[in-house]
Amino acid sequence: MNPDPWQRLRVVRGLLWLAGSLSLALGLLGVLLPGLPTTPFMLLAAACYAKASPRLHRWMLNHRWMGPMLRDWERDRSLTRRSKTVAVLSMAVMVSLSIWSFHGRVAIQLVLLATAAVGAWVVLRMPTRKR
Repeated sequence: MNPDPWQRLRVVRGLLWLAGSLSLALGLLGVLLPGLPTTPFMLLAAACYAKASPRLHRWMLNHRWMGPMLRDWERDRSLTRRSKTVAVLSMAVMVSLSIWSFHGRVAIQLVLLATAAVGAWVVLRMPTRKR
């Protein structure tokens, strides 16, 4: 027996909503936690909500702080050089402070350094918008 196509659509939308919510939570955590990138998670959350929850997608696009970046991304599929620089430099500052605060705990310092490198790599891989 084939499942009802409407039921499958509801399941897919539910999974997209869940993925969007998890990405939004990780993006918000990325504001506070060094090495965890914010931008890719916010972009993923907006993409998931675009298919699963038009209301939440609209909320993100109209948000005071993340709205302009998301609207630019949806329009151009790229980040400005300034956005990339701010993202990487803020990660570097926060990770440096964290590494300093974990003086003597080499394993934690290496994990922080590795996650920051991955975060910077993700941001730097995104296309840069031409003027």
